[in-house]
Amino acid sequence: MDENRPSDDRAAPSADPAEALVDAPRPRRRRSSADRRRRRTRIGVGILLLVAAVTVWTTNQLLTDRFTETTRNRAELRLALYSGNLLSELRRNAIVPQLLARDPTLIGALNSGDFSQSTQRLISFDEEIGAASLMLLDRDGRTVAATDRNRLGSIHRLDPFFVDATRSNTTVFSVTRRDSGAYGFAYSRRIENGTELLGVLVVEVDLQKFARAWAGISDAVLVTDSTGAIILATEPRWLGLSEQEAIAREAPINAIERAIRATADWGALPPDAYLFGEAVMRLQTRIPFQGWRMTSFTSYASVREKVNGVLALEIMGFAILLALVFYFTNRKTALRMALFQRESAELRELNARLQREIAERMRVQETLAVTEQSLAQSSKLAALGEMAAAVSHELNQPLAAMKTYLAGARLLIRRNRHEEALASFGRIDGLIERMGAITRQLKTYARKGGSTLMPVNLGDALSSSLSMMEPQLRTRHVRLTQILPTEPVFVMGDQIQIEQVIINLLRNAIDATKSVANPELDVILAAGETASLTVRDNGYGVEDFDKLFEPFYTTKQPGDGVGLGLAISSGIVNDLGGRLTARNGEAGGAVFEMRLPILRRRSEAAE
Repeated sequence: MDENRPSDDRAAPSADPAEALVDAPRPRRRRSSADRRRRRTRIGVGILLLVAAVTVWTTNQLLTDRFTETTRNRAELRLALYSGNLLSELRRNAIVPQLLARDPTLIGALNSGDFSQSTQRLISFDEEIGAASLMLLDRDGRTVAATDRNRLGSIHRLDPFFVDATRSNTTVFSVTRRDSGAYGFAYSRRIENGTELLGVLVVEVDLQKFARAWAGISDAVLVTDSTGAIILATEPRWLGLSEQEAIAREAPINAIERAIRATADWGALPPDAYLFGEAVMRLQTRIPFQGWRMTSFTSYASVREKVNGVLALEIMGFAILLALVFYFTNRKTALRMALFQRESAELRELNARLQREIAERMRVQETLAVTEQSLAQSSKLAALGEMAAAVSHELNQPLAAMKTYLAGARLLIRRNRHEEALASFGRIDGLIERMGAITRQLKTYARKGGSTLMPVNLGDALSSSLSMMEPQLRTRHVRLTQILPTEPVFVMGDQIQIEQVIINLLRNAIDATKSVANPELDVILAAGETASLTVRDNGYGVEDFDKLFEPFYTTKQPGDGVGLGLAISSGIVNDLGGRLTARNGEAGGAVFEMRLPILRRRSEAAE
């Protein structure tokens, strides 16, 4: 029995290794589970980074294309505006030499050799024309008169504007390179007496003002002539060079600058050129003048700023998401926890800055809303003021006529001519009705529409208007001439409004002849394709056509008018589908013409 005990003792411990074998795989399973979690974490992080990269790349491409197209459209619009302004300035000055070459005073001075008054005459012309300078050269090319007195006596016998003008019978345009390197632009035309050359008139055009204006708006703009030479540019050092030579005038860049350029342009479309070390887009348009071309260079900086701003927000969002992933997967690691805390602090600081920016923007929006309300209130007050001034202007004429009729009625009653006095009271009653009609049309002055159109006989409207203006015509002793058709002329409109227009035209014509000894007034009514009413006077004419129909523009003395008559009249005629124009007559005075669509009979319309 004792011999078997050791075997039992040796067999008993054999159960412990079996249990150990059963328990041993547990740490391996834990390690494999942790490895799988880490593997899934790495895969998730990789997918997140891939999605972030694809999203950023796609956003960069889409926004770059969009903002680049917007920038290009704005640059094209700006280039069209620049070329139009340049062409308008050239065309405006092109007609000046032709007009001044026929001036009898300048021709007489060249014939007589007396140029004492010529310079002052050129200065008076220049104040109206607005050219850079005017010069009068004799047949030897010597400056005998000039708006710039410092140029008197200078010789221009060999200058292109003198040589070309003497060889041509028309106005010639010349481009001259000055000693300073800048270009001068001038129109010139020969002055002759029959076939004999007397001299040359030179009109210099200031195109450099456009280059100075462009320099404050665009990145770079240049104008080339038919040979490709730059004659106008925002960079003075480019003048006289070709476009390729101008772009090439740049210091060579080093390796660091090349790297910066590459990283700065990675998100933009392929640049058309590099200007001052920066990628630019190039646009060109043709100017219909002697083969000129205009080229502009617009930087991609605004495109990059907008795109990079959006990309920064996207990258920040993915960075926050990635930080959260690392936080939840590695929160048991103290070192990573500390690192994440620092990152969280940075994110909180960034969030605080964003919150401050949001608050600032909200304050700006509130301020903008208050400003918009103030502007709206100011607009309402301005509209009320304009309406009040318009009613005051229109009621002034019937009140003046009523005063005249009352004075006449008082005199007739004293002379026991009661029936004629009653007729004057009847006219006053008609004027009161007219004042009531004017006050009922306040909405017409404030906004369009609201009145009923009906057939109106322009002859009757003219007779009514002349009847109202009869006291003023008789007081001023104005000789009135009427040319009327045999048949009635009908238009669609409101008779009160049409009479207001005619009365405004007649009153302006009477006021324009205050300084004339024998005032004359011609009224012509004609019917053709349109109905035309023309009012012509022999006054001093119109000086500023651009502001003629603007509200509150007047050349009268304070108290004589507020400058609303023509503005209101133009608005009424436009609402009726017509047009009110003004010009100066050939024999002096102003000519106002109202054209309205004519209303034909039904039989004529059917034909």
